[in-house]
Amino acid sequence: MLTISEYVRKSLETNLFFARIMKEHSIFLEAGFVCKDVNLSQQADNFKNAFNLILMEAINLSNGVISRDSVAAQEFVTNNTLAAEEKTQNLSGILINLNVTQAEMALVGDSVNVSPQLQSAVFALNQKALLWTAAIADFKTKVLNAVLSCNLFTWNFPLLIEHIRREALMYNMMLTRLQNGQNPDDPAMAAQLEAFWNRIMAEHSLFIQHLLDPTEENLFETATSFANQFKQLTAEAEAADNNKSAVETVTKRSLKATQSIRDFKKQGTELILMCKIKSLIVPLLGDHVTREANHFIRLLRKLQATV
Repeated sequence: MLTISEYVRKSLETNLFFARIMKEHSIFLEAGFVCKDVNLSQQADNFKNAFNLILMEAINLSNGVISRDSVAAQEFVTNNTLAAEEKTQNLSGILINLNVTQAEMALVGDSVNVSPQLQSAVFALNQKALLWTAAIADFKTKVLNAVLSCNLFTWNFPLLIEHIRREALMYNMMLTRLQNGQNPDDPAMAAQLEAFWNRIMAEHSLFIQHLLDPTEENLFETATSFANQFKQLTAEAEAADNNKSAVETVTKRSLKATQSIRDFKKQGTELILMCKIKSLIVPLLGDHVTREANHFIRLLRKLQATV
């Protein structure tokens, strides 16, 4: 069971990371709908605003409470997030609250005593986030089913919609564990967590591959190589469950691979911001997948430290 201070810190870190991810999923969905589906665009925008409020509340509760390594990991914001948001807003016309990112960039990590008031506020925040994660997972499911039944067109791949649906369910699962006093990244779950995030990294590689202009042959080949590597790591993590030695091996290999793909994504985002890559990738998507790699790197390092 988690201590009160662990519960508060892990809850805030979970919401800082995932509420932004859900907010950005909403933006990507909204940008992908066509003119006739204005109702779906509005629903996606409503989710964007709801998760923006959750993120703001988490930021207001987090200063001096979250860990320093979570801030240093750049899983909440990176040096490119603000520029990526500005450019994506200009390109899409979808409003993005840049003040939230500026506030998040100023967060300071530390370890302070947790008051009963803070614990109560975090519990309420988690309950609110649970409701919204369940709602957005349901929305993504409906959109996916409509696409798969050929009743809806969107510029987002069906796999991408399934991908972001799984991430919403993961967020919901982690919040549920936290509300039950359980560690959301329990070392006993290492194989399952690594299988989940290795699959996410593999799919990121596939999305990058298929959103590149056909002339970007070198980047296409690099993305293909990463996709194959992470597919293999996903299989290895699934096979390693209940085998400590095998988990240690896949953790080490996953960390090295994720550091490499993080660097690839970061460089790609910066090149997209400089208009030096031909693709259908909006800058915020590049920064988004970079932050998810940063999150996985921090998780892997924590898991390594427990073995």
